[in-house]
Amino acid sequence: MGGALYPESLIRVHTDFLSRSVLGNTHSVSNSSTLALKCANEARAAVLSYFRASLDYTVVFTANASAALKLVAEAYPFTGGSSLVIGADSHNSVHGIREYATYKGARTCYVPSTPYGGFDVPTAKNILLRNRPRSRDLAPSLFVLTCQSNISNSKNPLSVAEYASSLGYHTLLDCAALAPTSVISLSDISVDAIAISFYKMFGYPTGVGALIVRKSFLARLKRPWFAGGTVDVVQVPGVIVTRAAEPHEQFEDGTINYLTLPAITDGLRFLSAYLPFLPLRLSSLLLHLTSSLSNLRHDISGRPVVQILSRIPARRLRSVGEQSDTGSILALLFLGPSGDMIPNSFIEYAAAKQNISLRTGCMCNPGGAAAILGIEDEMQQLYPGVTLAHFEEKMGRELGVVRISLGLASNFQDVWRVIQFATSIGKENSRQTIWNQWLEAHGSKIGQAM
Repeated sequence: MGGALYPESLIRVHTDFLSRSVLGNTHSVSNSSTLALKCANEARAAVLSYFRASLDYTVVFTANASAALKLVAEAYPFTGGSSLVIGADSHNSVHGIREYATYKGARTCYVPSTPYGGFDVPTAKNILLRNRPRSRDLAPSLFVLTCQSNISNSKNPLSVAEYASSLGYHTLLDCAALAPTSVISLSDISVDAIAISFYKMFGYPTGVGALIVRKSFLARLKRPWFAGGTVDVVQVPGVIVTRAAEPHEQFEDGTINYLTLPAITDGLRFLSAYLPFLPLRLSSLLLHLTSSLSNLRHDISGRPVVQILSRIPARRLRSVGEQSDTGSILALLFLGPSGDMIPNSFIEYAAAKQNISLRTGCMCNPGGAAAILGIEDEMQQLYPGVTLAHFEEKMGRELGVVRISLGLASNFQDVWRVIQFATSIGKENSRQTIWNQWLEAHGSKIGQAM
């Protein structure tokens, strides 16, 4: 569902800490504020340690990965000669950076997606080379790499970011989907910043993300405004502003989420214990789920029950410490006995009746969705003001996919339940029963959509 299930032990430890501690606003010097600042600094240090970042980096706490990306987007010094290079298979929070680039006169260049998501590395390098910055000072340019797609399951090699850096680009990595199940070491790759969300990694707390960023890169960003907590002195009336002394403070607007930051330290400690084993376990679960679903057939026609669209791992991991070449999600369509697509909204309804949480739609990744659905040409024909309803009417069906996500808390029983659910969709009697319930629950809207 895009967020990890939080471990009971993490909640217990954190609530116990809160029950015996009083934390205050970190912008004060009271005892409670001093304790909160200590916890915030410990969390910052824990993040740097977890991602093996040197002292050249700092941590800016944000609301989520999207807010971290926006911090860079709004403050990056785009000019008329700048380039923004991003992959088509990226989250909307990455695509949204183009609004700031366009406003400042920069051009946006897309790396096209392959039919299975991600991008072709030679193609990406060619586009980066053709749009390389003429001057890093006069026309700074930004390459934003989606490390792992949240819909196609593709991983893009981090070496492409290093190649971009060698050409003079600044580099920003969206690691929101990669960080929960993969090792990311900033001591092994040279990038300017990465964006993460902690709830995706270990479930709790929500509302806290981070920009892990080189201090030298942070110094190049020019924020369009200031707020409480980001400044030392403000002349009023007047125009003089002296920013806060610490680089991270200049980018943390208002009061940080100080009550939950101790849970970041504990959550990273928890995940560190499991992460070496996690890819191996998820590899086994994903390949079992993939093969089982691929073999399902309708009882009255013998046709496949599902069509898997996302990238499948090339191999099963065999030992602790290995990293998979893909993520641990499946994006698929459910098919009827005749081979036609079953509406995603029906599948979501039927799954919910069995207490199975699935997500449907484009996952805020329209480029990746268009690629794996094979509707990139239709995407190019969209017009200003178009709505999803218009787009679906033109296509004659619901758009998007069904996504099954495996993560930290997933086990064999979870996978078995999904397989049993999919098996029930292939049985005419059970499917028709729930179909009738769905029609009754949603009334005439379904008939109009169909």
